[in-house]
Amino acid sequence: MGLSGRDISCTRGGRTVFTGVSFDVAAGEALAITGANGAGKSSLLRMLAGLLPLAGGCIHYAGNVSELTLAEQAHYLGHRDPFKPALSVRENLNFWQRYLGNAALDIEHALTAVGLGAIGHLPAGFLSAGQKRRLSIARLIAVKRPIWLLDEPATALDAAGQAAFIAIMQSHLDGGGLIAAATHGPLGITARELRLGARA
Repeated sequence: MGLSGRDISCTRGGRTVFTGVSFDVAAGEALAITGANGAGKSSLLRMLAGLLPLAGGCIHYAGNVSELTLAEQAHYLGHRDPFKPALSVRENLNFWQRYLGNAALDIEHALTAVGLGAIGHLPAGFLSAGQKRRLSIARLIAVKRPIWLLDEPATALDAAGQAAFIAIMQSHLDGGGLIAAATHGPLGITARELRLGARA
């Protein structure tokens, strides 16, 4: 399994954000996408997730299941945590597990892994920002997908949450998974760096 980009260009609002971006990342590896604000880190991740069109270049994915697209084999964790506030923590995770399919762990195990096992009954609207981020991380491990596309994944996490997430990411890599993450700081795992230039 591998993911590569060749001469990728991004245009937003009629402005060129970046051009000529190329990378390679294989199973068991992580790619840290770095750069100043506005350099296009989030845009590149959204292109990989199939949420933004490429202005130029190409993305190639050699997957484990040939009939599935890259988007169908990837988890995308963006800036917003996608949960319904009126549903409980457990109900939200159950929804995503049924919607995305290919459940890897039981929900209780996933909630325990991120430190939310004791509050699975609470409405998601009651959670702090850090707890909502933990719930998003639980979605990553509750449904098995080989590629994780993470946009500032440690945002709002306290020290304990960051340490737990580092262990979760390392376990994903050790199992043959692949991670591409936009980040301003160290991921806490060994990663290749792809630095994007600042937008003019």
